[in-house]
Amino acid sequence: MKTEKVLSDIPDNPYILLTPGPLSTSAAVRNAMLRDWCTWDEDYNIGVVQDIRTRLTEYATSQPEKYTAVLMQGSGSFGVEACLGTAVPEDGKLLIIANGAYGRRMVSFMQTMGRSYVLAEFSETEQPDIDKVNEILDKDKEISHVAMVFCETTTGILNPVREICLLAKEKEKMTIVDAMSAFGGIPMDMEGWGIDYLISSSNKCIQGVPGFSFIIASVQKLALCEGNAHSHSLDVYDQWKTMDKKGKWRFTSPTHTVRAFQQALNELDKEGGIEKRYSRYSENQQRLREGMKEIGYETLLDEGMQSPIITAFCYPDSSFEFKDFYEKMKEKGFVLYPGKVSDAETFRIGNIGEVYSEDIDRLLKAVREVTA
Repeated sequence: MKTEKVLSDIPDNPYILLTPGPLSTSAAVRNAMLRDWCTWDEDYNIGVVQDIRTRLTEYATSQPEKYTAVLMQGSGSFGVEACLGTAVPEDGKLLIIANGAYGRRMVSFMQTMGRSYVLAEFSETEQPDIDKVNEILDKDKEISHVAMVFCETTTGILNPVREICLLAKEKEKMTIVDAMSAFGGIPMDMEGWGIDYLISSSNKCIQGVPGFSFIIASVQKLALCEGNAHSHSLDVYDQWKTMDKKGKWRFTSPTHTVRAFQQALNELDKEGGIEKRYSRYSENQQRLREGMKEIGYETLLDEGMQSPIITAFCYPDSSFEFKDFYEKMKEKGFVLYPGKVSDAETFRIGNIGEVYSEDIDRLLKAVREVTA
């Protein structure tokens, strides 16, 4: 009776999260967290952790045998810092290509670590110029690694990752891609695109809950990283070597989140894989963009640069108050995201998570009512 009472007290979700993550998840993903797991038991380490690692590499590339997946405690930013600190040695030099807040965050990581870097910065509404990147690589022979963000959620812009990574590989540079809000929602092939390290987290397009990040890495490249890490806790190499021993983590893992992530992978499989999820997200975004335009909200980006992940909308006029708009939309069951662009007044609406076309239609109805 006590268990039944506790479960009956769990409220339904009061609103849909239209954010870049955490995002709205399925009931099955949430229910997967109702069981406790032992971090040293094979049911968990083999049945859950190793299964996740194998499936991540299979989704990441057409040649999964060349890659490994390393799960790391902490949010996506923990994963990015861990990857940079492990992949880029003290005598290396990183080219950071940035056109938003998350690209610039890599600068903070490198500064804190005291590692050498050079920044190629572009406007938040501009895709990186491949010719300029090529010029920098030709000029600075000390650059050993190139890093960039796939989908910069500052604006929702989609960056030319494949073209830049292939360029970097031609020049024998190692490549690092922050695919935080892209992996699982946009088709990609690490081997075919020349990506050595890819970083994402549990609460993005795989549609799990927050709690850990993961690095999918070339086994050949990661094997060279012993002793590189600036931090004991954030040592991806050491985590990899430990995790390869029957799926064990060096320190306590977020067991409930990990099991929920496995369920989320099951649901990705059931949906038809990344291509099908990409189609759903793209339909969500197109429906959203067109509907908002009819109401009077213009997008910040041109359609050709827009990702299906999150969309930035300009304020309709100078009297628009986002906080008021946000609260009224929340009352109607939708949580939106504030803007993060430096030189434009915007707010953002995510298209990912357990969100379907009928949810976008209900959202648009609510926006019409609030706007009116």
